[in-house]
Amino acid sequence: MRYQAPQAPRRRHRKHRRHRRTRLTRRGRVVLTTGVLALLTAGVLVPLLLVREPPVPQPPPSRSGTLLIPEGWRAGQVYDAVDKALDLPPGTTRVEAGTAGLDLPAAARGNPEGFLFPATYPIDDTTTPRSLLRYMVTTAGERFGTPEVTQGSPRTSTGLYETITVASIVQAEADTEDDMGKVARVIRNRLARGMPLQMDSTLNYALDRSTLDTSRADTRVKSPYNTYAAPGLPPTPIGNPGEQAVRAALDPPPGDWLYFVTVRPGDTRFTADYTEHLANVEEFNQNRRTAAS
Repeated sequence: MRYQAPQAPRRRHRKHRRHRRTRLTRRGRVVLTTGVLALLTAGVLVPLLLVREPPVPQPPPSRSGTLLIPEGWRAGQVYDAVDKALDLPPGTTRVEAGTAGLDLPAAARGNPEGFLFPATYPIDDTTTPRSLLRYMVTTAGERFGTPEVTQGSPRTSTGLYETITVASIVQAEADTEDDMGKVARVIRNRLARGMPLQMDSTLNYALDRSTLDTSRADTRVKSPYNTYAAPGLPPTPIGNPGEQAVRAALDPPPGDWLYFVTVRPGDTRFTADYTEHLANVEEFNQNRRTAAS
């Protein structure tokens, strides 16, 4: 026998299958990318949120400005203006005025009417109704505290409170410096004769209004400020006069005038004759009727 070397077993060649790579569609790639970005963003934001400091609160804007108090304003008007300027509820300053401990003359009996000096006052975050009222009264004391005012001039021999009361009427009734002196003289002449002042300005104060129309019914109102009925000066000033009105009250020019009426703006007629005064009043009424028609 022939020797035959053993043959190695045949290897069966298996066909290797190629592994297909999974291919993403365009939509799949978009979804996957968005998800990865969301994860990365969350990973960044969370630490930032943890370390970010809270915002520092900003202080409110500071208040600075001025408050103008015109000549002749009544105390009530001043209180309302202070409330508005300081952003306070209406009536706050009026209440404060009663407890502010204002440095007023004894004759005022705590009523600051006439001594809230008309001027322009600074306002800031520290301003309060009390501080502002005290500032006004202090300014009045400086302007009215001269010997001439406190003692009264030799021609009138009046004290401070009476002078300010007369000046407040003068301020309300006259528009010019020349007319202020004449109105002050009418007041003095009437007081000297024992005549009622019959001033519409005092009656308006009693009725808390400002008007040129005065009826017969108005003149019968029961009030110490109704100078058609009550003799003498009203019990308090009827407003806060300026320095011109005070000077007029201290030293009015000589004259025998007892009556006056402003016939038209800039034309105030003064007279000592009642008949002439009635004619002036009729001209005033006629001008009013013409303006209204």
